[in-house]
Amino acid sequence: MTSDLAEDLSTVLGGAAIAGLRRLSGGASRETWAFTADGRDLILQRTRPAGGMGAPSMAVEDALLAAAEAAGVPVPAVLVAADDAGPLAPARITAAVPGEALGPRLVRAERTDEGRRALAAQMGSALAAIHSIPLDEHPALERKDSLEGARNGLDLVGEARPAFELALRWLHENRPPPTPDTVVHGDFRIGNLLVDGDELTAVLDWELAHRGDPLEDLGWLCVRAWRFGGDHEVGGLADLDDLLAGYTAARGVDVDPAHVRWWSAAGTLMWGLICAVQARRHLDGHIRSVELATIGRRVCENEYDLLGLIGVGPSPALEPAPPLDLHGRPTAEELLDAVRSHLTDEIAPLLDGAPAFSLKVVDRALATVQREVARAGVIPPIPDEAALAAAIRSGAVDPDDELRAAIRATVVERLKVANPKWLHPEDRSQVR
Repeated sequence: MTSDLAEDLSTVLGGAAIAGLRRLSGGASRETWAFTADGRDLILQRTRPAGGMGAPSMAVEDALLAAAEAAGVPVPAVLVAADDAGPLAPARITAAVPGEALGPRLVRAERTDEGRRALAAQMGSALAAIHSIPLDEHPALERKDSLEGARNGLDLVGEARPAFELALRWLHENRPPPTPDTVVHGDFRIGNLLVDGDELTAVLDWELAHRGDPLEDLGWLCVRAWRFGGDHEVGGLADLDDLLAGYTAARGVDVDPAHVRWWSAAGTLMWGLICAVQARRHLDGHIRSVELATIGRRVCENEYDLLGLIGVGPSPALEPAPPLDLHGRPTAEELLDAVRSHLTDEIAPLLDGAPAFSLKVVDRALATVQREVARAGVIPPIPDEAALAAAIRSGAVDPDDELRAAIRATVVERLKVANPKWLHPEDRSQVR
């Protein structure tokens, strides 16, 4: 496959010598490849099978990239547009841009407070430039409403969760006044931005661009999932005031931080839906993938964050019942521990690149199963969540503090299995 792709790239680039072709980690709907052509570092991006549903075409993206560049947004230079990629079409070839995109590395990099503030201000300036792109020049961009899309999407994939229904109700009751529509990037976050030192060098991944409220972009950047363990509200790197200072200076409009935080809550709900959709692609057999399967267990991270954002506080911890000694030792939990140790100690040192990453995904899946086995005796406070979610949606139940606490206790128990590191300290008690 790689040799065929190299041959096609050479054809598209006028017979250039192709070297160093390698697949990069990428999103669910696009393949990304790095390579050199006659010694020049380039990037290929093309649509994956069964990917890109509901996204603008790559040709629409090309026009948007050109407009973004004209507006002053740092973007990679397009060398071959989607419709001009010959046997690869639709595909785009761009110049490689220096910088780091991997979230954990960006967040853990040493930076001064001044550097953090400067980087956040550049992000704000880039968003202001995106929101200045004339909408009438891009009529193919669809308008999207986050709440309507989240509600319909949750119903479509069968995610009936009381925590999400509480969040939907809160979001509807507290929605800020609408801001005039602009171009919205749709996925402006750590992981889709190239950073070199303290400089923002490129805004990537425009496949979710649409028209809508510009504050959606600012709120999405502040979703906890894109902080990668960092303490700061903006991508784990900086404070919201620093982002808004850059945005206001570039766009000349004041933004209420409370409105951005509302959009961050809406974005958290949307990310929960996206996790569920990705898992559904695996479960329905469209793409069999352990990575997509494990993403499905991340839905509860978003339940947990949403409950915190809407003011539902800590609840008592639950403890598993003593396990039955039916099969003797090693227990299922001990067997899983042995398998994980073998993979990490014996197999992992033999791998690098994509196979090493795949092994990490497998280990995370096994760790989740191991924790679930360990807590198999726990009985959640709300065993029939689907019925309660429907009752909240219909208005038949107006959850009081006791019921909200029970909803949160159920979510915390789910998260103790899925990803206990996501829990705040007050909820980490007695997590195995």
